[in-house]
Amino acid sequence: MISDKNTARIAGFCYLIVIATGLFSEVFVRQALNVPNDALATAHNIQINEMLYRWGFVADLINFIVGIPTVVIIYHFFKKSNKILLQIAMAFVIIQTAIIAVNLLNQITPLLLLSNATYLNSFQENQLATLSLLYLTVQSQGYGIGLVFFGFYCILIGYVLFKSNALPKIIGVAYAIAGLCYLINSFTMFLSKGFVNPLFLYLAIPIFIGELSLCLWLLIKGIDISKLEN
Repeated sequence: MISDKNTARIAGFCYLIVIATGLFSEVFVRQALNVPNDALATAHNIQINEMLYRWGFVADLINFIVGIPTVVIIYHFFKKSNKILLQIAMAFVIIQTAIIAVNLLNQITPLLLLSNATYLNSFQENQLATLSLLYLTVQSQGYGIGLVFFGFYCILIGYVLFKSNALPKIIGVAYAIAGLCYLINSFTMFLSKGFVNPLFLYLAIPIFIGELSLCLWLLIKGIDISKLEN
């Protein structure tokens, strides 16, 4: 029988994988290979770094899969604190996962377009490159839509954590702030001309702090169920 603290540590370890795979696929793959407004350069980067691009796709899949036990374990521990809020939060994260998982089709499509398959011979190189960049742009918008739902999840979970006695209240505050930053990030992108988000680098810092603080607390300290019950 796995103890409650070890169960919490499993959630923390899973969350660490989620953070690591998310950073890898976003920073070291998509942002590294994508050249804004230059379809041919972006296509060239994908072709010469095809295996890196594929690993980014796999990292995203792992991210979504490992994220499931993470949110389920968090729900397991805190459902008695505020079951209705936790159920709403779970609904948000389920929708988020579904959106960004299906959105991976937009991420894999450029590989198909740039595969030099014979059925694509009727297209010119610049046309295939343009289509590839279009799919990457759609992928970015789809990811932003998914993060709106995840932002609401973080805000609700942050509130529940803040109201509980199982971990420091500052972690709940930081996690809720991370959720708010996700919302600001997505809506800023949607409302900006050209869907460019000038605030991303500033918002990424509190997002990283909020998620990592909960992750490390679960991983190192676990959850004292007696404090939660009190």
